[in-house]
Amino acid sequence: QVQLVESGGGLVQAGGSLRLSCAASGRTDNTYNMGWFRQAPGKEREFVAGIRWSGGTTYYADSVKGRFTISRDNAKNTVYLQMNSLKPEDTALYFCAASMRKLYGGSVANRREYDYWGQGTQVTVSS
Repeated sequence: QVQLVESGGGLVQAGGSLRLSCAASGRTDNTYNMGWFRQAPGKEREFVAGIRWSGGTTYYADSVKGRFTISRDNAKNTVYLQMNSLKPEDTALYFCAASMRKLYGGSVANRREYDYWGQGTQVTVSS
């Protein structure tokens, strides 16, 4: 089992920044990929960014490329999402997820490929 706890959400004005953290515990040695997803009211959960624990290969949704940066600290078992130039459309509940499989290409963005999820942290961007 893997436990994931997100933090760092909040209310920010458009153009501002936030950094989300996802602390992983438990059997983290069996996880290969980590991801951030978000879900706005009335919408489906969508992929935001992903990272491979080993090697640090990163993946981004087109909507956040150039604004968001995913990173990881292996020693702390923590994944981060630095969000800059935030827009009102970034408002959502942000979830951290872990996959026990090595994901490549399009599978990184598929939420069904992830085995464990955190409870989410709310990000609200005001205009």
